[in-house]
Amino acid sequence: MLTAPTPPQLAVMEGSPFPLGAHVMEDGSVNFAVVSQFAQAINLCLFTDTHAPSRETHRVRLTNRTGDVWHVCISGIPEGSTYGYRADGTWDPNAGLFFNPLKLLLDPYATRIDGPSAFHITMGATRKGDKMEKTDSAPHAPRAFVPEPEYYDWEGDAPLKIPMENTVISEFHVKGFSKLNTALPEEIRGTYAGLAHPASIEYLKGIGITTVQLLPVHQHLDDGFLLDRDLVNYWGYNTLGFFAPEARYAATSHAVNEFRDMVKALHRAGIEVILDVVYNHTCEAGTHGPTCMFRGLDNIAYYHTDPDKPGHYRDYTGCGNSVDVSHPRALRLVMDSLRYWVEEMHVDGFRFDLAVELGRSAEGYDRRAAFFQAVHQDPVLSQTKLIAEPWDLGPGGYQIGNFPTDWAELNGKFRDITRRFWRGDPGVSGEFAKRITGSEDMFAHNRRRPTASINFITSHDGFTLRDLVSYNQKHNLDNGEKNNDGDSHNISYNHGAEGETSDKKILALRQRQIRNFLATTICAQGVPFILGGDERYRTQRGNNNAYCQDSDIAWISWEDSKEARTVQEFTKRLLKFRADNPALRRTSFFTGQKVNGTELPDVCWFRPDGEKKRANDWEVEKPGTFTMMIYGASTEKTIVFFFNARHKPEVFRFPANLTCSWELVADTDDPSLEGTGAECGTEITLVDRSMQIWLEA
Repeated sequence: MLTAPTPPQLAVMEGSPFPLGAHVMEDGSVNFAVVSQFAQAINLCLFTDTHAPSRETHRVRLTNRTGDVWHVCISGIPEGSTYGYRADGTWDPNAGLFFNPLKLLLDPYATRIDGPSAFHITMGATRKGDKMEKTDSAPHAPRAFVPEPEYYDWEGDAPLKIPMENTVISEFHVKGFSKLNTALPEEIRGTYAGLAHPASIEYLKGIGITTVQLLPVHQHLDDGFLLDRDLVNYWGYNTLGFFAPEARYAATSHAVNEFRDMVKALHRAGIEVILDVVYNHTCEAGTHGPTCMFRGLDNIAYYHTDPDKPGHYRDYTGCGNSVDVSHPRALRLVMDSLRYWVEEMHVDGFRFDLAVELGRSAEGYDRRAAFFQAVHQDPVLSQTKLIAEPWDLGPGGYQIGNFPTDWAELNGKFRDITRRFWRGDPGVSGEFAKRITGSEDMFAHNRRRPTASINFITSHDGFTLRDLVSYNQKHNLDNGEKNNDGDSHNISYNHGAEGETSDKKILALRQRQIRNFLATTICAQGVPFILGGDERYRTQRGNNNAYCQDSDIAWISWEDSKEARTVQEFTKRLLKFRADNPALRRTSFFTGQKVNGTELPDVCWFRPDGEKKRANDWEVEKPGTFTMMIYGASTEKTIVFFFNARHKPEVFRFPANLTCSWELVADTDDPSLEGTGAECGTEITLVDRSMQIWLEA
């Protein structure tokens, strides 16, 4: 009969309240420090039996407390051990107190997480009503690895600090990017190592991508309702560990170093790494959700609660809870997490999910909130790229243009008006012109630059670019929610058939529209943002909410096709054109003033007949047809854009008062026409729903 091994003898010492989390000391012992203001007792639970990893072998009561920090130092812990905490205290959900010693709690500062990353019913805070759930969650709860001495050689790696005006962002999921790429060894597809592989990096460099924006890589928890449907939380917007890279994206057993290797390889190739981070809510959901960290340690210090009903959360995120970073405890954790990812993992910046929530207090949103002030004064974080998703689901939640000066924002107005313009909606050309010239009306008021605008048409959250021009309606039945999930307001157009079709005219028009969207995004003032796979003609088969699809629905396809090659080559060529022409990468807004003593302003608008547009031309215009000319400085060349969003051909004439010759850079109807020449006064016919870009020869 097999018996459990004798637990090792441990030496227990007082320890230190700083730093928070678990850290190896010089003598090899490990210091543990965890915060709880209202707990009456804290126990450290150790799991040292690697053959039975969910068996608790030691329970150490933390008797040393400095302020609200409970701490202990222990030597003799075997390699590979894991740990968690149990917090005892008052159980009073109506007062916002959820202390339950039967719940194993994850260290909020854990950098490596073992055990399940999926909801189990024993993790629930309550079973019926407000009654305490009295089943021990330890066998099913995630645990943190006890840290071990380590050294990582960064080989001189440093932040790239690519200027925003030179930045081109590609957004994708670590797993989804390479899972289907047969150019990679099978064992690393869909992992950090897969993204670090030379084939992956060469692909990104070849297109012209300077910066990758990764969907959440913080360790996350799979929701119970998804597991019940045999689905998972693929996107990962359900954070469990704010310091821990998702272990499921690692090809090895050490996700931390594999992530570092990935960053180092990308940096070596000149590519930055931005993380999509979710500090607005956690995986603990509503008050009946899993209790696995914050709720069990100090619920009120971490979550927005109703002052009149502390047992009820204010949900600004649609996910059951909202992290209250106006509280010093939560603010400290978020700041420590951000600094960790910059200093220890070398990332270059962050895209903040539902960033309005981070500026909320009981009084509402404030662009001068504690979180923004803390980031602004931080010598490390203030030097990184900071991108806001400028909305949340709370009152006054749409705050585009209202973030601090040193932040950029996802420009949802650029997305929506560009979709409407190319769909042929009337009366939108004036706003479209504002968006493609940097959205001065939104950002200039607080001394920001065009680079505050992150210009995008599609992102992970919605249709892919191919689906945007192929579907009028979302098709999300695979998500198991009867097609009720996902946004129904997509401003999409299928161009004559819903979904896949063999009609050559429809397919040609869809391809043209894809090129229209790409050309508009790449050549607009601001920072271009491309959803990974859009340049490869990727489809999600009409699913505009693939958050739970860990399958080929959401993975990027690497199958070779004429359509994929055509879109990819067009994207590559336009990104090179952008990189070669500073006029497309301005750091100040257009003034409309004459350049260098000439008679032409830095930007000028013309009717198709070559005459300057008047104010009423914008007002009475039906689906948009106009010319935009960017007049270059003495060291730059002038660029002319012809836009025809009408559903019929239109004749354009080059402005007559120019004396130069022109070279065709791009025709979204026929990409093969690159290099064609024309003279001033020449008439050019654009087919319906197309654009051309001409460069001064």
